Amino acid sequence: MKSDSRVVAIAQALFVTLLWSTSWVLIKIGLREVPALTFAGLRYALAFLVLVPVLAYRGHLNQVRQLPRKTWSRLAVLGVLFIAVTQGAQFLALAYLPAVTVNLILSLTTIAVAFMGVLFLAERPGPVQWGGIGLALMGALVYFLPGGVAGGQAIGLIVAGVCVLANGGSGVMGRDVNRRKDLPPLLVTTISMGFGAILLLGVGLAFQGLPRLSLTGWLIIAWLAVVNTALAFTLWNRTLQTLTAVESSVINNTMLIQIPILAVIFLGERLTWLEIVGLALAGAGTLIVQLRRPKLAEATPAHP
Repeated sequence: MKSDSRVVAIAQALFVTLLWSTSWVLIKIGLREVPALTFAGLRYALAFLVLVPVLAYRGHLNQVRQLPRKTWSRLAVLGVLFIAVTQGAQFLALAYLPAVTVNLILSLTTIAVAFMGVLFLAERPGPVQWGGIGLALMGALVYFLPGGVAGGQAIGLIVAGVCVLANGGSGVMGRDVNRRKDLPPLLVTTISMGFGAILLLGVGLAFQGLPRLSLTGWLIIAWLAVVNTALAFTLWNRTLQTLTAVESSVINNTMLIQIPILAVIFLGERLTWLEIVGLALAGAGTLIVQLRRPKLAEATPAHP
């Protein structure tokens, strides 16, 4: 029975990574008619509205009412970093860069978290972990150096860099919140998402407005919010109750393969053999870092 539950958890986790991978395709399509910040704000605001009834059904509302002011502040800051800044920057980066390129850059978040862990959590990388960091950076150089960076993509790279730093910061802060184990993951996700989504949507509407959306645009937003966010995050949190941190890290890392395949098939993006080698090296390096830092998998990963 125990082995059966593990098989089910692995299948659910793989399904979640597939959902998160398809998000990249749907976002690129949706960006053709919806401005990036407004798009991201609508998605996460709707996801927050979906998660609130789930939070109530799980019986966590009383705990929400009893949260001390300091906890509210921490969840608010986490939401600003994880949703408003990280996801807003992700959507902006996807507006300027191919999905495969953004995927590679965001894979370096693990490295950013490793360095931030040294500064803020007193966690020092070991020799194997340093090797993984070097391998990942080598993969990024192999991917970018031969073709260089086009002028129009420079802004996208800067935004993606901001996304990596914010994602790394939210990862460190998320670990600090979750390792206390006094708050259910669903509560942390819902409350922090509420703060971040309201800010992100407000900024999007103020600076980019709300365009006239087609039925396809609304369907993409609704699918991303309900299925790829509310359902996916809930399922992922459930798998963490069965799978080890290492198993979750390995499964999560399969997105480095899934996203390029989907981008080639559905977005018409093309990869050279050298870019494929760069992706493989970066993926291997980040996986090594994750396997040597199993606690990283305890936090919910940030994906589109």
